[in-house]
Amino acid sequence: MKKIATLVAALTLAAPAFAAPETYTVDSTHTFARFSYSHFGMSTQLSKFNKTTGTVVLDKAAKTGSVDVVIDTKSVDTGYDTFNEHIQGEDFLDTAKYPTATFKSTKVVFKGDKPVSITGDLTLKGVTKPVTLKVNNYVAMPHPMLKKDAIGADASVVVKRSEFNAGKYAPHVGDDVTITIAIEAIKG
Repeated sequence: MKKIATLVAALTLAAPAFAAPETYTVDSTHTFARFSYSHFGMSTQLSKFNKTTGTVVLDKAAKTGSVDVVIDTKSVDTGYDTFNEHIQGEDFLDTAKYPTATFKSTKVVFKGDKPVSITGDLTLKGVTKPVTLKVNNYVAMPHPMLKKDAIGADASVVVKRSEFNAGKYAPHVGDDVTITIAIEAIKG
């Protein structure tokens, strides 16, 4: 019995220490999904959603993670109430029938200690398509005001809105839509 205890102790000391996955809750006051598209080739229109929730789970030692984000599509903000209603209509977001859009990751790719891309399923207007977000910026640090561990990132992807049954007026109003999410999340 003593030999087994000695062997277990030796294996425990020799085994590398693994960090446990850490869960971060999306800070809805500092997380915004935005989208942009060409308007008749004349300008790039920018809009955002004001309500985004979700979680991010990271295992920094194993270089794995997951991202689960829910966007309240009724919170679309174009800058004009009348246009918000237009975008919420059946031809575009159809928020009466589909009040949320979701992204659920299937893979997070790291380069060194930072995630550089996140592949997952985007569901918009009842249609689910695989997409890969490119992470353009990533920071992990103690939040200066909350004194808790926090992460922040900017990630983007280009989708065709016609593939999500929202292609009204394409190609005059651009079919390619750039979705960018600026996310901050707090541990715990």
